[in-house]
Amino acid sequence: MRLLMLGGTEFVGRAVVEAALARGWDVTVFHRGRHEPPAGVRSLYGDRTSPDGLAALAGTDEEWDVVVDTWSAAPRVVRDSARLLADRARRYVYVSSCSVYAWPPAAGYDEDSPVVEGASADAEQTDYARDKRGGELAVLEAFGAERALLVRAGLILGPYENIGRLPWWLDRMARGGPVLAPGPRELPLQYVDVRDLSEWTLGAVEAGAEGAYNVISPSGHATMGALLDACVQVAGGPAAGSPAAEGPAELRWTDPEVVLAAGIEPWIQLPVWVPPGSESYDAMHRADVSRAVGDGLRCRPVAETVADTWSWLQGIGGTAPQRPDRPVVGLDPSVEAKVLGG
Repeated sequence: MRLLMLGGTEFVGRAVVEAALARGWDVTVFHRGRHEPPAGVRSLYGDRTSPDGLAALAGTDEEWDVVVDTWSAAPRVVRDSARLLADRARRYVYVSSCSVYAWPPAAGYDEDSPVVEGASADAEQTDYARDKRGGELAVLEAFGAERALLVRAGLILGPYENIGRLPWWLDRMARGGPVLAPGPRELPLQYVDVRDLSEWTLGAVEAGAEGAYNVISPSGHATMGALLDACVQVAGGPAAGSPAAEGPAELRWTDPEVVLAAGIEPWIQLPVWVPPGSESYDAMHRADVSRAVGDGLRCRPVAETVADTWSWLQGIGGTAPQRPDRPVVGLDPSVEAKVLGG
């Protein structure tokens, strides 16, 4: 298989490239040159936001079996790439998002649920949901439904994360001391390891899958307790190789009502967590993923995702990269201490 990866040097794109190389695929990476791609690929350079940003692609007569695109800003950028490649690639995979569903999505929403209105393939950047839906429309317009695969991801965790969610929890455990753990402990979570997302996507390409898929773990694949316990296990004390200046990390489970009354913002200040019973919880952690599971999605244990992310963090010096277009996540230590009575 010949893959053209648009991006491919960070998080999801990088994981897709590594998975393709492991399968023996021939990989070309089109990127801006700001980060080194994995070894073993060919690079083409360009900035998709520039007027002549696709010149390197336009200037080659290469053809590919599949294009994978993770773009999440102005849909017109996806439109231009898809139009250019429509006669030179057999399939186009767009890594989209479950955010494309009309708000608030009902618990158990599936691929046939209503999507946001007002999206356009020709749009400049607007908001995340419409940008992603606009990207989907751009691919469908250029490639048609039979040659398009729309991978609607939810929460993505794992090595190379540049959003900061799991890295923040790992860093917090490494600091040690009492940790505000937002309850309930048994709260079911829904997420996907970036490597499982990548493996499923490439397998779906090989199988000729088309259309939209919600690609996240089944709800309850892990719980808030299992996630934070795993973080404590690998990063939360001297036994895990952490200096833990405040002593080993100790989870202090706190009722959602207490967390919210303190003015703490779910998802942003306490990454991954949203209170049960809320519209946001149903949207983030209760999607129907039976279609992807039926077509081969397999999700590794949360402990493996956490341990491998910690190992990656340590390997790059302990500081995760941060996308400039995403908010910095995490809870101020003084706010945490106040809630815990410190």
